[in-house]
Amino acid sequence: MKNMKYLYLLLCTLLGFDVMAQTGQPSEFTQIRQELQKKWPDNRTVNLVFHGHSVPSGYANTPNVKTLQAYPHQVLEAVKEIYPYAVVNSITTSIGGENAEQGAKRFKQEVLPHRPDILFIDYALNDRSIGLERALKAWEKMIKEAQKQNIPIILLTPTPDLTEDILDDKSPLEQHSRQIRRLAHDYKTGLIDCYATFKEKRKNGEDLNIYMSQSNHPNEKGHRVVTKLILNYFFEEAQWN
Repeated sequence: MKNMKYLYLLLCTLLGFDVMAQTGQPSEFTQIRQELQKKWPDNRTVNLVFHGHSVPSGYANTPNVKTLQAYPHQVLEAVKEIYPYAVVNSITTSIGGENAEQGAKRFKQEVLPHRPDILFIDYALNDRSIGLERALKAWEKMIKEAQKQNIPIILLTPTPDLTEDILDDKSPLEQHSRQIRRLAHDYKTGLIDCYATFKEKRKNGEDLNIYMSQSNHPNEKGHRVVTKLILNYFFEEAQWN
């Protein structure tokens, strides 16, 4: 496993990630990591499914879509570097402009048939239009339907919207982020806390414009922040010195 750790650290360096101590990998993802290490003829295809709105879809400065710069593709590239014997699909079922209610309506027909090995859900930016209560019901519906099929889930808090003050603890995106954190806790899912990460960057004096293509869509550098967080679920050691 020392060789895998070296490969991970090298990958982070090549992609421009800062390697920090990480904690809290849920045990349910151990089986996926083991599957990714298998060689032919014992391996199988692993499906990573990304469900959500314009951000996982790859929208940059609308209407431009930069698929290869978005975090679903970055994750695929990174996972393949870590696990060279794995057969991995990165599948996006996301639709630009969609909220969680709309995503929940097509969940059984358009998401579950892909047989996700890991399911990512990212809707918070657009859920401001439907409010916390309606968003909660939609997220719970998707989580319950996936868990009935024993699909590991990773929930994402939103990436920034520069029209909101990310330091405002009462802002709509902060409220949706708190709700998603509660969902992850209550349903024992994985969590990628994008909002807290970008908030910390802003507190440290960084200009978040450098991470954005437009006010509500990350650029390649912004997507890399999300990718780095996701990669913690694909590496077996919980901490790096």
